[in-house]
Amino acid sequence: MIIKQEHLIESIHSALQYISYYHSPDFINAMVLAYQRETNQSAKSAIEQILINSKMCALGKRPICQDTGIVNVFVEVGMNVQWDSELSLEEMINEGVRRAYNEPDNRLRASIVSDPLFSRKNTQDNTPAVIHTKMVKGEKLDISVAAKGGGSENKAKFTVLNPDDNLEDWILKTIPTMGAGWCPPGMIGIGVGGTAEKAMLMAKKSLMEPIDINEIKAKNNPSDLEKLRIDLFDKINELNIGAQGLGGLTTVLDVKINDYPTHAASLPVAMIPNCASTRHVHFSLDGSGVAELPEVDLNLYPDLEMDVSKYTKVDLDTLTQSQMDDWNIGDTLLLSGTIITGRDAAHKRLKTMIESGEGLPEGVDFDNKFIYYVGPVDAVGDEVIGPAGPTTATRMDKFTDMMLENTGILGMIGKAERGPATVESIKKHQASYLIAVGGAAYLISKSIKKAKVVAFEEMGMEAIYEMDVKDMPVTVAVDTNGENIYKVFENIPLTFKG
Repeated sequence: MIIKQEHLIESIHSALQYISYYHSPDFINAMVLAYQRETNQSAKSAIEQILINSKMCALGKRPICQDTGIVNVFVEVGMNVQWDSELSLEEMINEGVRRAYNEPDNRLRASIVSDPLFSRKNTQDNTPAVIHTKMVKGEKLDISVAAKGGGSENKAKFTVLNPDDNLEDWILKTIPTMGAGWCPPGMIGIGVGGTAEKAMLMAKKSLMEPIDINEIKAKNNPSDLEKLRIDLFDKINELNIGAQGLGGLTTVLDVKINDYPTHAASLPVAMIPNCASTRHVHFSLDGSGVAELPEVDLNLYPDLEMDVSKYTKVDLDTLTQSQMDDWNIGDTLLLSGTIITGRDAAHKRLKTMIESGEGLPEGVDFDNKFIYYVGPVDAVGDEVIGPAGPTTATRMDKFTDMMLENTGILGMIGKAERGPATVESIKKHQASYLIAVGGAAYLISKSIKKAKVVAFEEMGMEAIYEMDVKDMPVTVAVDTNGENIYKVFENIPLTFKG
């Protein structure tokens, strides 16, 4: 069979567009089951928002998450495949990535930086992809394409156990140290054996497999590996981490384990999570044309709408300290008014400006406002802003004291837990930390009615925006008394990036 250059490029392009706005049916079904059985109302609301967002993205063909990920491609090349191509395999794949991320009708967020240690300059088109190639028997090309966001990738873990160490113990001890920044509920991929890089590769590839834990549970004679999957699935969910770290019955939708022979003195173990905006698809090329990708049946989704009666409406432009003092952890709010955005790079520049005596950039006024940790996708068509979900808040922990002491902010909006020192700082300044749902970026963007860049425009997604929001859904995670909704993590030595 002859594989044409354009067919591969266009298939990669189509696949990446497809996974930016479609969840796979197995994920939708698993999330619906999790929603139906969840008894924790905060967690149930988070799952509800994820499902509503997923359906909105499928209908609107816009990204499920603002972090449209680093592209991972697994290629199995049949040894009898012939090529009609002027480009190498990697060049063809990267051209497909380039087209996908610059698609004008659904522009995706360029997140890849080259020279990772020093200049960290954005490549502007999300290339290069991370590509793994394997030669196999046959006459076709089998490809799995995934996009992995930083929130879940950054929580990857690796260890080398002694051969007689207990694998379960390490996993159950390690899962809580990942915090909630990987946006559960999702999948856990585990690679056991081989060498360090082989274990990591197996963990990553296992996440491309379908969610089938309920089918495994129903088997009469599961294998030893399947028994281990079942045991880990049940015990991880019993940790009470839950959706978005809010507690509840579902932290993982499935646990995948791939293994490989290893050295007699070794037991390498890798663990990687897939978040609630899990994105991957598999296709084959046999020379007959471009890949055909299945349509997602929208009937898989339950008929859900946010029950706004359960939320307290808050006018951010008239919010007082006494009103904020009345909030308790777990309270669900609908925010309206003005918020200012800022992520890692913006905080770093603000720190330099404040410490030098220069002060805040012209046009930036944080006083009595909330800062939202977000790097939105570019708008298309008549959108005010593209998908704009929260980023992992712990990356901003080292800047929190500075912001609270020098800018007049009332609080912060982000995703997942804060470190103990940050919680103390929030308490000291009688501020608040609110969370939006990771994996509901498109839904959240619909509450943003105006958006304009007010500083650092040259930094792209890291620019500071002023946004007017209407009924933006959030949950109180840390209140002015320093009460913390993420109690499950309080006594765990969490490791925070940055």
